[in-house]
Amino acid sequence: MIEVATFQGEKVAVMGLARSGLVAAQALLHGGAKVMAWDDAAAKRDAAAAAGVPIVDLGMADFAGVTALVLSPGIPHTYPKPNPVAARARAAGARIIGDIELLAQSRPKARYAGITGTNGKSTTTALIGHIVAEAGRPVAVGGNLGTPALALASLGADGIYVLEMSSYQLELTESLVFDVAVLLNITPDHLDRHGGMDGYIAAKRRIFARQKNPQAAILGIDDEPSRRMAGALGRADAQRVVPISAERRAPGGVYVENGWLIDDMDGAAKRVLELRRAARLPGTHNWQNAAAAYAAARALGIDTAAVVDGIVSFAGLTHRQELIAVIDGVAYVNDSKATNAEATAKALACYDAIYWIAGGMPKEGGITSLAPLFPRIRHAFLIGKATEEFAATLDGRVPLSRCGELGRAVAAARETALAQRKPGAVVLLSPACASFDQFANFEERGDVFRRLVQALPGARA
Repeated sequence: MIEVATFQGEKVAVMGLARSGLVAAQALLHGGAKVMAWDDAAAKRDAAAAAGVPIVDLGMADFAGVTALVLSPGIPHTYPKPNPVAARARAAGARIIGDIELLAQSRPKARYAGITGTNGKSTTTALIGHIVAEAGRPVAVGGNLGTPALALASLGADGIYVLEMSSYQLELTESLVFDVAVLLNITPDHLDRHGGMDGYIAAKRRIFARQKNPQAAILGIDDEPSRRMAGALGRADAQRVVPISAERRAPGGVYVENGWLIDDMDGAAKRVLELRRAARLPGTHNWQNAAAAYAAARALGIDTAAVVDGIVSFAGLTHRQELIAVIDGVAYVNDSKATNAEATAKALACYDAIYWIAGGMPKEGGITSLAPLFPRIRHAFLIGKATEEFAATLDGRVPLSRCGELGRAVAAARETALAQRKPGAVVLLSPACASFDQFANFEERGDVFRRLVQALPGARA
């Protein structure tokens, strides 16, 4: 745990005691702050109290003299309606910040790389962290991706924090200046929390706040909002702006052309990597991630050869097109993180002979948007509550089996794939659904799929 000493002797409130909030409260206590913490869930309050954190009902507490409220990012403080505790803190003049801000104040000499975007930020964050580590640099990876910021290793001036940043976290970060800031893309998301699309875009833009040359702003230019933001930053000429693209040329940046990663950051437009060598980064969306990670690593001073080696050796993230095994010529891919049709579309676009396991708790709109990709599906194996809805959409267009649960689906998919012997056959778990009808979360669903595959005949121990 990183000790936060910047509030020594001051009163600090902490609202929300899940992973990041609990660590923040403990870090502040160790740094000498006078902490009063609260969570609406009694179990979380009890766990925090057992860990020595003072519990105070912030809905009733006196906020006079409170310097700051450390707010968990999932708790609204503006739209659609401020949480009452946030409203009380603001009325009392307390700063409202998050744990990333505490990290920045506590380790000001370290370097920081921040990654945001509607899609792809977890993979890109992990990929940048992997490249930096493989290059031999001290690095810690976390934020919205897994490990809370204050639970990361303590790094000095030679270290690099690589942080996935959600729009919620960016709104709670007021002083951090990223040495390298990445915006992958923007599509409508969390609009209720930001008061609409303009508020969401403004939150994402905060990742570039206070940057000055030679600090780098790396932006995808494959969607209109990000493209406009790249243009605006370029005209302001405060920091170095590096465009990246998986679909078009990006002069002065990094882009993909005919399956090759092109580095034009120095104006040379040189081929640096044939992306089919990056086996764990399939599909155009992952090519954008690779372009962003390459540009970020270069901006952090890592040489081209080391960056390329890091991309090629990247093992991928669990539950995101994770290759579990190839058994008797059939690949088994865990894409359990795909909880909606938009995410599943990215996986379906990567393969040509798909034995698709889909279903769970259906989302609004179902899978009708996936119709252009149906020709890639050789057979669908449906599970969970979405079975009949998905069957109605697929009827007459894709052969299907109603399997009910994941174990039967994996067995049926294996049998069908082996019988048909299609080149490039892939059994793909990409559910286009939430998991809550049969599993605690998408991680559990993916873990069960992995165990089922590893138990198949012919799987390596």
